[in-house]
Amino acid sequence: MAIATQPKPPQSLISLEDFLVLPETKPASEFINGDILQKPMPQGKHSTLQGKLVATINQLGEPEQIVFAFPELRCTFGGRSIVPDIAVFEWEHIPLDANGEIMNRMEISPDWIIEILSPDQSPIDVIDKISFALKHGTKLGWLIAPQERTVLSFQGDRFNSHRGKDLLPVLEGLKDWQISVDDLFKLLSFVKR
Repeated sequence: MAIATQPKPPQSLISLEDFLVLPETKPASEFINGDILQKPMPQGKHSTLQGKLVATINQLGEPEQIVFAFPELRCTFGGRSIVPDIAVFEWEHIPLDANGEIMNRMEISPDWIIEILSPDQSPIDVIDKISFALKHGTKLGWLIAPQERTVLSFQGDRFNSHRGKDLLPVLEGLKDWQISVDDLFKLLSFVKR
């Protein structure tokens, strides 16, 4: 006999400042519209795509100082504090301290936000997060749906659905990198070559 469980309701209405002094949770919690919402625990497909995409983007973007991808980086802007699965910053937008080292607190939106849909995650909530980031300076958003083998891309007020051999949009600095939806999902394969 299966027992249905109800999702944990969000904690209600505290200030952003109060949220930011709370201890971090695992998985991370986000502050959206006065509510604290905990992200789902990543599973196999999510974790694999996240790790391999971060490594690929950084392999392409770091040597020429074009972009840098961060996994699970807290970004606080526009009255929200979110933790994208992958936050990509163009090199000149990476906040640095007086020593030229990355700052601990990111108080700007990433240039590119990548979210990977987990099985029990609400697509509407994730689309809302991407849309909010776009309204606050993010240039590109991807919502990767492993179950459907689909990627939704968001740029400005444009939205596209990509499947199969469709090439995915990337930031301008990475325009020489071409990756199709099929190529993206090949990252999940552990078959011996």
